[in-house]
Amino acid sequence: MKKYFKLVLILLMSRFAYPIANFQEIKEKNKPSRIEIHTIGSKSLRVTLLPDNYKGKIPHHPAIAVTMDDRSVIVITEEQGKQTKIIGDFKLEITKNPLTLAFYGKKGNKIQEISFLKNGNVSFITGDSPILGMGEGGPKPTKEVNWRTLPIEFDRSGRYHKMNPRWQSDAYGSRNPVPFLLGTAGWGIFVVSPWVEVDLTDPKKGVFIPRIQENTTSEKQSERNQSKNLGKGLPPNDAFVPGLFDFFVLDGNDPERLMKDIATITGPAVMPPLWAMGYMQSHRTLKDDNQLIEIVDTFRKKEIPLDAVIYLGTGFTPRGWNTTQPSFDFNPEVFKRDGASVIKDLHSRHVKVVMHMVPWDRAKLPTLQGTIPPKKGESLDNSHILSYWNQHVGLVKSGVDAFWPDEGDWFDLFERIKRHQLYYQGPLFTTPDVRPWSLHRNGYLGIAQWGGWVWSGDTQSAWKTLEGQISVGINYSLSISPYWGSDIGGFYPNPEKTGELYARWFQFGAFSPSFRSHGRTWFTSLPWGFGLSDMGVVEASNSNTVNQEDIRRNSPSPEAMNDLTIEPVTKKYAELRYQLLPYNYSLCWEARESGMPLMRALWLHYPKDKETKKIGNEYLWGSELLIAPVYEEKAASREVYLPKGTWYDWWTMAKHKSHGAYITREVDLATMPIYVRAGAIIPFDPVRQYTGKKINEPMNLRVYTGENGAFTLYEDDGNSLDYLNGNYQLTQFEWDDKKRQLTMETLGERAINETKTITVVIFPEGLKKQVAFTGKQTKVLF
Repeated sequence: MKKYFKLVLILLMSRFAYPIANFQEIKEKNKPSRIEIHTIGSKSLRVTLLPDNYKGKIPHHPAIAVTMDDRSVIVITEEQGKQTKIIGDFKLEITKNPLTLAFYGKKGNKIQEISFLKNGNVSFITGDSPILGMGEGGPKPTKEVNWRTLPIEFDRSGRYHKMNPRWQSDAYGSRNPVPFLLGTAGWGIFVVSPWVEVDLTDPKKGVFIPRIQENTTSEKQSERNQSKNLGKGLPPNDAFVPGLFDFFVLDGNDPERLMKDIATITGPAVMPPLWAMGYMQSHRTLKDDNQLIEIVDTFRKKEIPLDAVIYLGTGFTPRGWNTTQPSFDFNPEVFKRDGASVIKDLHSRHVKVVMHMVPWDRAKLPTLQGTIPPKKGESLDNSHILSYWNQHVGLVKSGVDAFWPDEGDWFDLFERIKRHQLYYQGPLFTTPDVRPWSLHRNGYLGIAQWGGWVWSGDTQSAWKTLEGQISVGINYSLSISPYWGSDIGGFYPNPEKTGELYARWFQFGAFSPSFRSHGRTWFTSLPWGFGLSDMGVVEASNSNTVNQEDIRRNSPSPEAMNDLTIEPVTKKYAELRYQLLPYNYSLCWEARESGMPLMRALWLHYPKDKETKKIGNEYLWGSELLIAPVYEEKAASREVYLPKGTWYDWWTMAKHKSHGAYITREVDLATMPIYVRAGAIIPFDPVRQYTGKKINEPMNLRVYTGENGAFTLYEDDGNSLDYLNGNYQLTQFEWDDKKRQLTMETLGERAINETKTITVVIFPEGLKKQVAFTGKQTKVLF
């Protein structure tokens, strides 16, 4: 565990009273308030203004994983005037009227300047580059405007952000705001407390406006009174400290280091189970338990890879897996046999079973508090997360592998984070040493330490939505956690949902962390669904509707069916997802170790390229692959920006030496542009039908020449927590382009138990060599 150095600056402000807008002002003057500044690593600082009447440590926030240590104190009086201090790799200049902190890097470059304004707001400089992050989702379009005609927001600058957590459909899906701003000019700011609105309308200066407390009554936000908006998604009232302003400043000139620091601050991501990197199929209105088996058998017969099946709950569809939600009982209309027997049959077909859940309302779940197992002194009432988790145990013993905790939008922010903790610690309490997995509607920075996976909610089936989801996924990955996904094909169907839209979304989904199809009229969310003549149970805006016009407006067109061109495309990309499994799983380890997400803004690896800062319709998958989803109907080409360097077309091996420029790539329905960086080393497996299937053929190791390169392959058992004790294997591959030599070696003390056969393939030439690799350093010349 790293030790964190704490530097405390106590400012004696004889004439400075600091009010927080809409909060109680600090009224006692001539008493010292204090600012505490902590270093976290060398490239980030925690800055906390505490009111003079506040005693004790900085208030706890569940998004923060590190603890501070008070050892060194420097006292600065107001009479001393301008002060300069060195803190970590920062130089800090302090001035007054208004109190201003200017942060400089080692080379004298100004990173950020924060001013505490007398009206209670806090200003900061923005620079002239885009601002990214700020959580999931985007602006809410007005009813008067057709959202399909609006530009997609990637850059957050230029508008006032209310930072309202909300359910939303259209192009963006749910809004899960996080006041974590990544300024591509070279800075980052994460406001911990209080909750703030963010004014980015001024091109040079931004302002944080502390949020008005919405709920000043004793009435608690619940499922039944959501229209009152009593602080849903916001910190609870008792977390507000009048006069407190707590935030982090990060040096963003090295974005990779910034991501590492924010992961240190909020906790490293836990490793997901290996199966979570496979394809997941959601189901809605169910016929019976035979249908559950038949769907999986169809995947296996068609040889379309599949790892998990997800079943929606009754009430959110006319006939789901359980009795009317919230419920933990199998629906007797669906399960003609014992639920455990059906799940056993599904397990025998090598799929995991995930159940959709919604929480009880406040009468049975007044809040979410505590830890699992409980700590000394915790109240084990029905608000304790162990008490609530215990209601799930029967399902776990019946064989349920994971949960999809939906809804809960009425929870406050701390409860939302606690819910992620519940679905991580709870399963481990019941089935120790088996990695949990859960998929949530709501998320916030810090959920990665609880295995936080979020999907973008109930989006529309539309080309504009597909375009928007690319930017949503990138900004989410920068500012919440590495694990995100969308409903492939969109949730709300309409005549715009065709086989073409589904295929294009499926291609994008294959390069999203969560690879899952879900939507109403759910047969059209099957990889072969548009090849059917019958779209199955049709669900309109009201699932019980008999209004034919409503059904027509909210259903795929019957003319879109019988399209046999779609299934080969979905199968191709499902297979590609599984072939890239060793690469993708290694990215999960990289997310844990470095904080770098799987889905990466181009800016993260090319921060000096002004164009990459603006691009939100393509992204890097890891550092080696560039993904450019096609989001226009009947597209014959796709414009792709290639950063400086040499890139290979994944499909044709065409070589592009770029100085940072756009190219036009012709596409057909089966082609989503993918480019590989020269120097890339990509482990590439044979096709398997589920992630746990053992394969006997050698792994291919693809080396793309033209630059030096390196890749670290991560391997573990894919299921247990042994990796936390160092029980995993790292194999380092390095390519020397000048020598045309590949070096491979197992790192650390953990050697492989048997000789591996690896087929090394050199691109673009296609040269191959088989290598018997024992774990010891091996050099291969080409």
